[in-house]
Amino acid sequence: MRNDVLKLCKRHELADMIYMRADGQLTKRRVEIISVGVNTFVAYCYLRKEKRMFKIDRILSIQRVVYKESTAI
Repeated sequence: MRNDVLKLCKRHELADMIYMRADGQLTKRRVEIISVGVNTFVAYCYLRKEKRMFKIDRILSIQRVVYKESTAI
């Protein structure tokens, strides 16, 4: 999972992730990863509208946000 986070950070891509909070509750968050440490990373969280620190081992899934252009006919 850490490698996925590193790739997203290096490419400056937005990501959607499913994250387990410390109390066990699941949340879906859109983040922009700023820096990656050994077990944690710092990201701007669009849900909370602020920079947050996340633990990598609490990520259940993470995917880059793909923007599809609409086709003009």
